Amino acid sequence: MEYNVAETTNWDAKVEGTCPPKVDSLVDLLRYRATHQPDHKGFTFLVDGEDETLHLTYAELDAKARAIAAALQSACQPGDRALLVYQPGLEYVAAFFGCLYAGVTAVPIYPPRPNRSLMRLQSVIADSQAIFALTTSQILSKLERQLIDAPELRALKWLATDSLSVTEPRQAWQEIHPQGQDLAFLQYTSGSTATPKGVMITHHNLLQNLALIHQCFEHSSQCQGVIWLPPYHDMGLIGGILQPLYGGFPVALMSPFMFLQSPIRWLQAISRYRATTSGGPNFAYDLCLRKIKPEQIETLDLSSWRVAFNGAEPISAQTLEDFATKFASCGFRPEAFFPCYGLAEATLIVSGGQRQAKPALKTVQGAALEQHQVVSAHLGDTDARTLVGCGTALQGQEIVIANPETLQQCSAEEVGEIWVSGQSIAQGYWRQSEVSGETFQAHLADTGAGPFLRTGDYGFLVGSELFVTGRLKDVIIINGRNHYPQDIELTVVQSYPGIRPNCAAAFSITEAGEERLVVVAELERNYINRYQKNGKKPSSQPPQLNNFVPPTSLTEESEPAAVEKDILTQIRRAVAKDHDLQIHALLLLKPGSIPKTSSGKIQRFTCRAKFLEGDLESVAKSVPRA
Repeated sequence: MEYNVAETTNWDAKVEGTCPPKVDSLVDLLRYRATHQPDHKGFTFLVDGEDETLHLTYAELDAKARAIAAALQSACQPGDRALLVYQPGLEYVAAFFGCLYAGVTAVPIYPPRPNRSLMRLQSVIADSQAIFALTTSQILSKLERQLIDAPELRALKWLATDSLSVTEPRQAWQEIHPQGQDLAFLQYTSGSTATPKGVMITHHNLLQNLALIHQCFEHSSQCQGVIWLPPYHDMGLIGGILQPLYGGFPVALMSPFMFLQSPIRWLQAISRYRATTSGGPNFAYDLCLRKIKPEQIETLDLSSWRVAFNGAEPISAQTLEDFATKFASCGFRPEAFFPCYGLAEATLIVSGGQRQAKPALKTVQGAALEQHQVVSAHLGDTDARTLVGCGTALQGQEIVIANPETLQQCSAEEVGEIWVSGQSIAQGYWRQSEVSGETFQAHLADTGAGPFLRTGDYGFLVGSELFVTGRLKDVIIINGRNHYPQDIELTVVQSYPGIRPNCAAAFSITEAGEERLVVVAELERNYINRYQKNGKKPSSQPPQLNNFVPPTSLTEESEPAAVEKDILTQIRRAVAKDHDLQIHALLLLKPGSIPKTSSGKIQRFTCRAKFLEGDLESVAKSVPRA
């Protein structure tokens, strides 16, 4: 397919000023767009990820938001919380703004899947104290059976927004004027179940961060977005839905399931809609490398793609190089890559790269990095590790690197915790004042500067360029999603009666450039004794148990291998069911094998090191063959 290079090279022309006049809230923003661009087709949803489309103009979105707000105002007070229980689509967009129009705090959440645990949904309901839930008629019908056994869900007032009339309630809606300090929504940190934390995002936070994105991406009304990211999280909601509204340009949305099912759909949409802005976590680019065939590339034209943002998980230099090479023939340029860093606690974006410049790279010694030291290396060195820079702090933001123990600022050659300050920093965690103080009110011990947000991520600065090296916290990031190890460990312990309580550890390792999940768990002694029946004892080299078929039933007289396989199978199935994760390596250990602190807390970092060094003696294991 032919493409127009000139269309790309003219991008550096002066960016058109398309931001609305000063507004105090997202309500003012949408009403401004509905007044000045009523017929502008702001949102398109690709139902099947390809040709089947639904649309919303700004005027239509405003009308639907008013209708939903009127229904909420009849049953809620300003400041009440309402869950958004939707599949990706335009009904979700309307419901989010319906909450804002009513002064109700929105709580986006993944819709529960059939036959899946409701634990996360129940914990978010309890923490947010939500009284209302917005959804569609289809989802509500599917939830009816689950509501029977879930009193927390039954207690909510449910409303199917797709059944509302958008013509009558215009007069019933009582107009409100949210202020900047008012809460817009609670962003619950992904992966958490037992102890969810809702990040409090205000209208001011959103408008500040949207202005930063608009500026660093050089957006204008001439832009076009294509977004497949889930709308329940910050990148999909703020970057994919609110940013196009802020800039007054159209966006084509698709479900992440459509993208994962067939990654070519993402690039086809970019090609079809002449998108200028699109992106996702590093795994999305990897998926395109693995799944898209050469003959499919011939049908694409990616010359319009000017901002290919990459964030939310570690960025691979090799992925960027390979993607640029593979798709160069259809117009993709490496200068389009825009590595960035952000987190929900900072609303979304913190730092970003230089437009129309290749990403910054830094090659360092891996061994030194593990000791939190930055030592330059050359490509090809035995221990070399190449890192991708995440740009510089955006206007009004400040990044410092601090020692997480002494709280003093690190030198330029040291790796430390990334601390951030600025107008986009959230107000804290909902109803968790102590944790909020520890996380959002940090001050440097040596200078007293602050307050800063402690991100929990390790990194360093080269000049003003931020390089992220790892995670101080134990959060596991796989395929762009955060998973708390405590949640996975709880699932493991509950999956089989022979697993010792509080004796499982979940962590990630990097293999072939990807994050992989490793789980180790201690067995009760009486279960280990089953292996020793008839003189059979655990081997120092336990069997590899790939691709096994579990027995249909087990008794006290079952063969050791059958018991072994059953435990491993049940753990894998439970983790897959509750967390949508595949365990890469699974080890069953003797009691007392997992390292812990003196207070009984699991030392996951130490456990990970022992695993990598081969120092964990297992009773049984299921690991990939070398």
